[in-house]
Amino acid sequence: MPRIEGGHIGVAFDMQGCPNRCRHCWLGPAGSVFLSCGDVRWAVSAFREYLGASIKLSVATWFREPDYSDDYRRLYDLEAELGDGKPARYELLSVWRIARDRTYVDWARSVGPDTCQISFFGMRETNDWFHRRRGAFDDALTATERLLAGGMKPRWQVFLTTKLLPELGDLLGLVEQHRLFDRVRELGGEFQMFLHLPGPDHEARRIEELRPTADLLTNLPETILESTRRYLGRKILWKTEETLHAEILAGGEESIIMPEVLWFFVCGNWDVFANLGTLEEWWCLGNLRRDGIDSIFRRFERDDTVGLKTLLHRSPRELAEQHGNPRGRRVYSGRDDLLSLYRGESCEREWKC
Repeated sequence: MPRIEGGHIGVAFDMQGCPNRCRHCWLGPAGSVFLSCGDVRWAVSAFREYLGASIKLSVATWFREPDYSDDYRRLYDLEAELGDGKPARYELLSVWRIARDRTYVDWARSVGPDTCQISFFGMRETNDWFHRRRGAFDDALTATERLLAGGMKPRWQVFLTTKLLPELGDLLGLVEQHRLFDRVRELGGEFQMFLHLPGPDHEARRIEELRPTADLLTNLPETILESTRRYLGRKILWKTEETLHAEILAGGEESIIMPEVLWFFVCGNWDVFANLGTLEEWWCLGNLRRDGIDSIFRRFERDDTVGLKTLLHRSPRELAEQHGNPRGRRVYSGRDDLLSLYRGESCEREWKC
């Protein structure tokens, strides 16, 4: 990895954790130790001193559930104070907080954006099982209503697994029951609802048995398929491992597409990770308190973790030959997702050895 000498870097801190322990989460479950405002100030100062003035630095006080802390307004102001420019918000809010804090939606709309994505895995029992939290389904419906009442547009992301399939019709019925298309149109937008296959990273590798095969998806409602195509901007929504595996073996050596903004995640115990991978041990760049910022970046620049070595120095063809199933019928969003599965399996095997 070349030395970072310009561009845009983000540093995100785990100051509160998350109300959920979702079974698909690429970050994994939160720990029980969190950082303070003083910790964040010290760490941002260390990053700035190392990176220099040529780097634009964004600061976030969360990287799991946004605004989960009761001090979410003060933490937003802290992000604005310590970072360069307006804090990054994306189209994510705390569904947990929307369902409990009636002032939250108005505040969230004031800082923008005006759309919030809400995830569903099925109806009540299935949804709560995936979130590992009772009440998550009811919170999602409450959040949808409160967003609309506050002039914000909800968007439903529906995770496609074998547990969802028998319940998809009921979930689509809720869209009609709540008149979501009409009510979002009244706000000047279009209600978006799309299917999303879990990325096979970290926690989600443990639910691969719930990934559907191609034959199970032949009778999905055209309405949700078309809205998914529009949202994702592509006609082919998924391919089987068999097809993707053959494409990988036939393709040339591919360069890794770097994220638009490189983020570093600082956990409550001071372990540091980059958003090139998960928060599993083989991606850890070191501990900011024990090892120092210089050591963290030396390991990053030298690709000195099992994860970075696998990502940057093992070819897709090699990974497919060692970990792929040439006759696999499970479906994936594309080559990147399938290669992510192979890398995770490769890293875990090497780490255990």
